[in-house]
Amino acid sequence: MTGEIEAAGDAVTGGLIARAVEGGVDGHGADGGICLNCGTKLIGTHCHSCGQPGHIHRSLGAIWHDIAHGVLHFEGKIWRTLPLLVFRPGELTRRYIRGERMRFVSPLALFLFSVFLMFAVLSIFGSHLEAPAAIQNDIARQGAIEVESKRDEIAAKLAEIDRQIADARAAGKDTGELEREKATVSGVVRIVEGGPTVLAEKGDTLLGDARTGWNRLDKGIAKARENPNLLLYKLQTNAYKFSWMLIPISVPFVWLLFFWHRKRHIYDHAVFVTYSLAFMTLLFTALTLLGSLGLSSRWFVLAGVFIPPVHMFFQLKGAYEQSTAKALLRTFLLVNFTVFTLVIFLLLLLGMGLAG
Repeated sequence: MTGEIEAAGDAVTGGLIARAVEGGVDGHGADGGICLNCGTKLIGTHCHSCGQPGHIHRSLGAIWHDIAHGVLHFEGKIWRTLPLLVFRPGELTRRYIRGERMRFVSPLALFLFSVFLMFAVLSIFGSHLEAPAAIQNDIARQGAIEVESKRDEIAAKLAEIDRQIADARAAGKDTGELEREKATVSGVVRIVEGGPTVLAEKGDTLLGDARTGWNRLDKGIAKARENPNLLLYKLQTNAYKFSWMLIPISVPFVWLLFFWHRKRHIYDHAVFVTYSLAFMTLLFTALTLLGSLGLSSRWFVLAGVFIPPVHMFFQLKGAYEQSTAKALLRTFLLVNFTVFTLVIFLLLLLGMGLAG
């Protein structure tokens, strides 16, 4: 139940953040007189100087009104934006780039909301990354074998030190150095009894084979080899927090498709990428919901494989006003660029997960 509450909180928060990015304050009608925000004389229902509505809510119900609008309505724009995003993404992208901003939800606002919604749905249905049971069992067995081998090795070492101490005392020699060595080895026993995780944190040598020379990263690699579920949890959490990084990573690849066209600007590509990512996120959310209702994994895979490139094709064709042949070629390149983008993003997440 707690997870569902947190998930609902994520969805509400996403709506409110997207609403803040989108801008605007709800209000109906005008109080007349001057704008309460900037002092400009009102001509209509909204101030023509700052855009604030003439009528401002001042009731508890207005808070719930704002939440409902922030999550569900985006002031009505969402119902004009979503159908175009799904069925005519090229037209939506082109019209937004050319200046129809107030009619549609902005790309960034829609992307933020879609990301929050996706992770809220994943939290509700308990979807999370986890290492296969076979790997976890192998790690547990290896850890147990290592602890036992260390324990036997240390016991043998202590027995040898005790023999040397007995011989030294029989010969009347000083045993101080041997006593200190015994105390050191006894301390190692306590570390071994702590299990594989303590060994990884306190041992001088890393359990993993990979070494980068960066101590923090090397320790992260060792811990990940012992507890892959912790690493997967970090990856999932970081994917949620840093999903926005997909935008700056993707834009240069789209720019490469049109770099010789002077009328195509980076801003145009950013709008294209952000709307596309919002659609892909909403698609994944929809498939997750359908999967929870019993959708066959076969249909899930087919939809995940074929819908994204088809959507890219129509968005490219409409947004950049391309011929069918040129749009097909650029779609093929964009699909391959998408693979590179995801690899870069996953490597960044992996680096943050290991070093974090």
